[in-house]
Amino acid sequence: MSGQRTHIAFDLAHHPRTRDLIRMALEEDLGDAGDVTSAALLPGANTTVHMVTRESCVPAGIGLAAMVFRAVDPSLEVERLAEDGRPVEAGADLLRISGSALGVLSAERTALNFVQRLSGIATLTRQYVDVVEDLGTQILDTRKTTPGWRLLEKYAVHCGGGVNHRCGLYDQVLIKDNHLAHWRRHEGNTLAGAVEAARAFAPGLLVEVEADTLPQVKRLLEARPDWILLDNMTFFELEAAVELCRGLCRTEASGGITLETLRGVAETGVDAISVGALTHSVPAVDIALDTPA
Repeated sequence: MSGQRTHIAFDLAHHPRTRDLIRMALEEDLGDAGDVTSAALLPGANTTVHMVTRESCVPAGIGLAAMVFRAVDPSLEVERLAEDGRPVEAGADLLRISGSALGVLSAERTALNFVQRLSGIATLTRQYVDVVEDLGTQILDTRKTTPGWRLLEKYAVHCGGGVNHRCGLYDQVLIKDNHLAHWRRHEGNTLAGAVEAARAFAPGLLVEVEADTLPQVKRLLEARPDWILLDNMTFFELEAAVELCRGLCRTEASGGITLETLRGVAETGVDAISVGALTHSVPAVDIALDTPA
């Protein structure tokens, strides 16, 4: 049976989009005049600060924060004290930064914005992963990401132990209800025919099709898609769909799945569960810069 998903490879430090985001974020915060408060009050001052998490979390984006400090002032000494993806307790130090106080404070908010949000995504993802870890069910992200931040947010999901769904519209076929509504307007077009047309157009890409009912699942299996997305089905329907698909294609459940309902969905036997909340409504982790006494 085909259709195995693997993690998307990320090298944030060398990806041009990462550096573009850092540049735009700093331009947004510093403008043309820079940090006027620090420049007025702290000319020539030096400092050492620690980036500290106020709560237990799975950090993500520590290296990205380090890149922000170095982008503002290359002379700053930045030492990583924790690793992305490795859980830490409240009070843990993530970075130590030494050098110009003007450079440190000019970069502070931008660096924190990156690491707070990405750590929030990684932490929530780990909570979902832990609930179903013994069942072997993959937790997938979605395209419900902050515009421009998709690469970063999918990296954070990876740090939390989740598996990346497609990065965009270009790297996997996903035939959803709106596609099918237009496809069926032409006489003779079938669900199976939609899968065949997608495979002919994009050979080599995974093909997944959304199904809302068990009769749809049965018709789709004629064309053997790699995955079937079981959308907003009951536990009973999910179990029946998994049995229909066994040995023929993989199954993904989606549709408002929460930490409270996650275990029950996974116990139906689906291969994966996609969760938009991992990126579209996650709270930031409380992380700050502290000056040691």
